[in-house]
Amino acid sequence: MKKMSSLLLNNINLPSSVTIKEVGPRDGLQNENQFIQTEDKIQWINMLSETGLSYIEITSFVNPKWIPQLADALQVAKSINRYKNVTYAALVPNERGLEGALEANVDEVAVFMSASESHNLKNINKSINDTFPILKPVIQEALAAGKTVRGYVSTVFGCPYEGAVSADAVLTVADELFTLGIQELSLGDTIGVANPKQVEEVLLEVLSRFPKERLAMHFHNTRGTALANVLVALNLGISNFDSALGGLGGCPYAPGASGNLATDDLHYMLENMGIKTGINRDQLLNAALFIEGKIGKLLPSHTMQTERGKNCT
Repeated sequence: MKKMSSLLLNNINLPSSVTIKEVGPRDGLQNENQFIQTEDKIQWINMLSETGLSYIEITSFVNPKWIPQLADALQVAKSINRYKNVTYAALVPNERGLEGALEANVDEVAVFMSASESHNLKNINKSINDTFPILKPVIQEALAAGKTVRGYVSTVFGCPYEGAVSADAVLTVADELFTLGIQELSLGDTIGVANPKQVEEVLLEVLSRFPKERLAMHFHNTRGTALANVLVALNLGISNFDSALGGLGGCPYAPGASGNLATDDLHYMLENMGIKTGINRDQLLNAALFIEGKIGKLLPSHTMQTERGKNCT
């Protein structure tokens, strides 16, 4: 049995290091029922900056009418402590949102759209073809201002309204976003339906068109497959992963979507596989405990459940 296990591991092409992109302050908090106080958001982001994370998506400059939980985006972005080796990013839907992001001097602007028409209409209130002209000036102006630009594609592995989404649909959106000037594309399993075989199939299609260095994966753990999907992506050379501390999050416009892949669970798996993340475990747990106390409910990650279990007799 030991010999078979060794042979299996030798066939896995694991990277030596991975960049974990923390999206909890945006993608995590946007789906909470209660508004988290601005000072608590600021303190939490400051705690995250001290963990060794090199990337934090701090907020979204979306109309507060649609995402009231992040109505304090400008104040949060202006008030956090900026660490030299941390990229502070924000989600931007249009030119008006970009004005706020530039005023706040974020390091990176993230634009977003879906691979499925129905989710794009629900999420952005526009068709896919009508979304590109909205994003084009955002990307161009952000680049002109010296910012890096990231693109999110939602519903890559399945849509809550349409079901299966074709790889061709994903490639069409990805190709246009890269043409418009984004530097990195995050492929989202918005409702957490992906399985390892599907991830491999879709990624092989995407990797035939775009370099692995310009791709990231954004998994949700709705059905408990997120870490298994990460392993497949790792083996295909992907080394950028989005996650939210404690498994926070979901999508307001994707019924059934539960929390993101948990940063703490991802960190545990990677570090114990010998893959470096640069993140301090104890500081990460402290940040998780802090936000858990502010949202008023237990975080769902396995790591947090394990930590709570240590106090049981």
